[in-house]
Amino acid sequence: MQTKKQAGFTLIELMIVVAIIGILAAVAIPAYQDYTVRSRVSEAFSLASGTKTLVAENAAAGEPLCQGFVNPIASGATDNVSAVACDGTNGNITMTMTAASGGAGTVVVLQPQSGGAALTSGTIPPEGLTWQCNAAAGTTVAAKYLPTNCR
Repeated sequence: MQTKKQAGFTLIELMIVVAIIGILAAVAIPAYQDYTVRSRVSEAFSLASGTKTLVAENAAAGEPLCQGFVNPIASGATDNVSAVACDGTNGNITMTMTAASGGAGTVVVLQPQSGGAALTSGTIPPEGLTWQCNAAAGTTVAAKYLPTNCR
C-alpha cells in the first residue's frame, strides 16, 4: 500500500517568512517616510531657484539684493511650503515649511556668500557666489531632510 505524501509548508516555515517580512517592513517604512519628507523639502529649493538668480544678478550689478523680488507662492501656500521671503540687506532667502515637510514653522535659509563673507546690499561681491543652507545659516529643518550639499 502506498502512502500519499503531504505537500505544502510547515508552520515553522510560514512563521520564518512572516518574521522576515516584518523585519523588512520595520526598516523600510521609516526610510520611506524620511524619503517622502526630503522630497517635500526639495520643493522649497525649486521655489527659491528664481530668487537665487535674482539675488545673484542684483549683487553683480551692485543693486539692492531683492530688487524685483516676486514671491513664488504669492497666490497661496503650497502643501509643503507656507512662505518664501527675501531679505534685502543680505540676500538671505527664507523658506518656511509646513507640518508635512519637516515641521510647521521650521525654515530653510539660503545665505549667499562671496569669498566666505555675507553679501551687503548695493556692494558688488569680490568673488563668485556660494550658497550656505545648513544650520549655521539659520536653517531649522532637521539635517536628515536637507539635500546633501546643505548638511
